[in-house]
Amino acid sequence: MALNAAQKAQMESGKGFIAALDQSGGSTPKALSLYGVEPSDYNGDAEMFQAMHDMRARIILADAFTSEKVIGAILFERTMDGEINGKPVAQLLWEDRGVVPFLKIDKGLEDEANGVQVLKPMPELDGLLSRAAQAGIFGTKERSVIHAADEAGIEAVVAQQFDVARQVCAAGLVPIIEPEVNIQSQTKAEAEEMLASALMRHVETLTADEIVMLKLTLPEKAGIYDALADHANVLRVVALSGGYSTDEACARLGRNTKMIASFSRALTEGLNVKMTDDGFNAALGANIGKIFDASVA
Repeated sequence: MALNAAQKAQMESGKGFIAALDQSGGSTPKALSLYGVEPSDYNGDAEMFQAMHDMRARIILADAFTSEKVIGAILFERTMDGEINGKPVAQLLWEDRGVVPFLKIDKGLEDEANGVQVLKPMPELDGLLSRAAQAGIFGTKERSVIHAADEAGIEAVVAQQFDVARQVCAAGLVPIIEPEVNIQSQTKAEAEEMLASALMRHVETLTADEIVMLKLTLPEKAGIYDALADHANVLRVVALSGGYSTDEACARLGRNTKMIASFSRALTEGLNVKMTDDGFNAALGANIGKIFDASVA
């Protein structure tokens, strides 16, 4: 299946950033709490996920959430399966907002070993990829975490990520490979050096038609991922905020000119369920403006 040419062009050279709207399971209560929706406000998982869906719908339909500044959005599986205003979400994103839809496919992380957490097995991945392609999803995202500068651990993370990436490419989608480096790591800079070289080794093994994206923690050494961004098999390198405040994340991003943002927490910072629509649109618009400016810097 050929990639959507307009979507590919937008991801390759579009000005703007990717909104990460894919908090799931464990991170949902925290994300809702930051938005002013407390556990006492919902009863059970169904109501919790509905509250999250309502928050995401409000963001997606906000005035500033268009391809003028937001070129892509990463969705949680339930969001892909849901609708906004009676329209499947991926379809609405692309047709009404001009935003390229991605899907978070990982099922969480294994316990830490060798300073890293690899992906849990995904036995149903082929079925999910097939559903995603049918739904009009352009690409996927899968996240592992690196806690320490351990060569063996980092190699395990990257090798596994590229195995998954090949499966995603075979399904006609573009994988966003996300080996996050924990911003609290005592050996963050060294881990990033190891990661940059491991990623390059594996990118070099891709065939011409295996196109990937990389989602990486904002690095200690500016420009460390530039060679990857310039590689023919890498459509784009995007940055995760990783717990940095919006201002800190944007400042770091501005120093990495070949990366654009893919922020979640920084995008929704300061938003509250009780805001009027005008207040909500203004607050979200300010966050989007700030992240956009850092992405095009």
